[in-house]
Amino acid sequence: MVDQLSPLEPVLRTGRHGHLADGVGVRLAETQPGSIVQLAAWPGEEKALIRTIKQVTGLALPDGAGGGACGNGKAAFGFAPGRFMVIGEDENIAGVFAGKLSQKTGTVTDLSHGRTGIRVSGARAEWVLAKLFAIDFALPAFPVGSGLSTVHHDIFAQIQRSGADQFDVYVFRSFARAFWHTLRLASEEVGYEVR
Repeated sequence: MVDQLSPLEPVLRTGRHGHLADGVGVRLAETQPGSIVQLAAWPGEEKALIRTIKQVTGLALPDGAGGGACGNGKAAFGFAPGRFMVIGEDENIAGVFAGKLSQKTGTVTDLSHGRTGIRVSGARAEWVLAKLFAIDFALPAFPVGSGLSTVHHDIFAQIQRSGADQFDVYVFRSFARAFWHTLRLASEEVGYEVR
């Protein structure tokens, strides 16, 4: 993969910002995984695709949309029936899946060049994200590893809970700066740190 300039580079100001009287409520950072891949199973092949995801990543996913897992620098989650996102440090995950999946199982699409990952973490992460998305971010409703697809106005986002107080949000690269600006504004009242 050719090193690319981050779409957030011109607006990524590290440091602490916003209302900090009570400390830092959230931390914001751009994640830079080696690969972001979308997998889609043909009808009736969902279980075969889930097995292939486990074979390639070591992550065991439950059946159905929303279930997911993360660990060892890899993450995967179902976001629609028969559709999955796989994220990892390896820059050739798409190639590995292309070699493992038969044409009757499903398709592989490398989205690495077209998505930007943003991590929102900290004690107030749920609060900040709930201001932007009509989703219940509470841990029982949105457990660690699970993910979903949604929108904030016209900005499509895929969100995975990657820790008890941590979320990874993937947006189209062309909308990354606009979403970053909105996320910073939503974080001001709780105080935020950019890393």
